[in-house]
Amino acid sequence: MAESVTIARPYAEAVYRMAQESGAQAAWSARLERLALVAQDGDMASVMSNPRLSVEQVAELFISLSQDSDPILGNFIRTLAENRRLALLPEISRLFEMAKSQDEGVKEAVVYSAFPIDDTQVATLLQQLEPRFATRLTARVVIDPSLIGGVRVAVGDQVLDASVRGKLDSMAVALNN
Repeated sequence: MAESVTIARPYAEAVYRMAQESGAQAAWSARLERLALVAQDGDMASVMSNPRLSVEQVAELFISLSQDSDPILGNFIRTLAENRRLALLPEISRLFEMAKSQDEGVKEAVVYSAFPIDDTQVATLLQQLEPRFATRLTARVVIDPSLIGGVRVAVGDQVLDASVRGKLDSMAVALNN
């Protein structure tokens, strides 16, 4: 079976192109975020897989929960429902946000940390990293206890390793040589 990102990408690209042409990227970003939250709900997952409900009933439920009367949004939801792709809404939303960020010149920094870090610490870290990577950054924090301490930051194909694990690995290499 194909990965969800492979299936979701054409939908996200189509929605992004349409939103870009109408200058409504922010509105569509909010719409997709709401729909992604609906699709992730446990009760909604059972509704989507309920064989007693028609595709149209599930689509209409999604449309009503979106609290948006845009006919284009309704058509989009119906298309996803007909193709049994409503569960991909979180992935579609994520890919949409990536395309939006790319157009705005913003890159995502994946911050791997041994411990949870709060929003203030993330904001401070981003302020320090933006000059180094010469671009505006948004952050996604991933907890990785194997780092022992510190952080490892990945922006695209560049990685900055300031973790205890990274320092220990560097010391091991230096001692072996």
